[in-house]
Amino acid sequence: MKIIDTHCHVYPDRIADKAAVATQDFYGLPKGFTGSVGKLLEKGRAAGIGHFVINSIATTAHQVHAINSFIAASVRDGGGIFTGLGTLQQDLTDVDGAIDEILSLGLKGIKLHPDIQRFRLDDECVFAFFEAARGRLPFLLHCGDRRYDNSNPDRTEKLLKAFPDTPVIGAHLGGWSVWEDAVPALHRYENFIVDCSSCSHWLDDERMVRYIRTYGADRVMFGTDFPLWDPAEELRKIERLPLTDDEREKIFYRNAKELYRIDM
Repeated sequence: MKIIDTHCHVYPDRIADKAAVATQDFYGLPKGFTGSVGKLLEKGRAAGIGHFVINSIATTAHQVHAINSFIAASVRDGGGIFTGLGTLQQDLTDVDGAIDEILSLGLKGIKLHPDIQRFRLDDECVFAFFEAARGRLPFLLHCGDRRYDNSNPDRTEKLLKAFPDTPVIGAHLGGWSVWEDAVPALHRYENFIVDCSSCSHWLDDERMVRYIRTYGADRVMFGTDFPLWDPAEELRKIERLPLTDDEREKIFYRNAKELYRIDM
């Protein structure tokens, strides 16, 4: 079966170790892999993954251009194995220009991480991002964290109501660590798609399957959250779930291929 990993963080080699450790520390996780493109390819290919959706985020406005250019260059150098997402940041003075650049670079969406970037999903800046990108790009959002109130379901829901025609991918089954609130509230929105990254370490198989089927397998995509986790291990955890062959094909491949128009 073809496999697309829809949630991978990568960084330039010179900062790949530091960036990966910072994210691991943010979540209190053990040290994992470096976040380099080379390490992603090494581990991902060994796991049998054929395509990767890569992203990074900006914590200051002046980083946006450099990060988006790096992701675009990685896509170009990858020979068709990568799809890239751009990023935005709340202090940008020219959001329209940044989105135009994302499109001109050939990137296929926008990644936001409210907890690390330090804004709330229902802040005015996020509504401005969505308005500027309306009809042009989907958004991949980090969703959920019981420690903070930046990306929890009530804030996500406001965006889904305001922009029903914008595809929104909710990372971590729509609400990391707050699944019991997120899944019942958010599965009702047809424009809301989820990935299953960074879930299986906290959810048993029964809950994973129940949440996947609550959303419906046609709205769930496979993701590893590299470099936080080993792609091979994440793949095994989803492969072992008692899903149908049709559900597996949608989750591992078909949904992402359609959403991001991936040619593989």
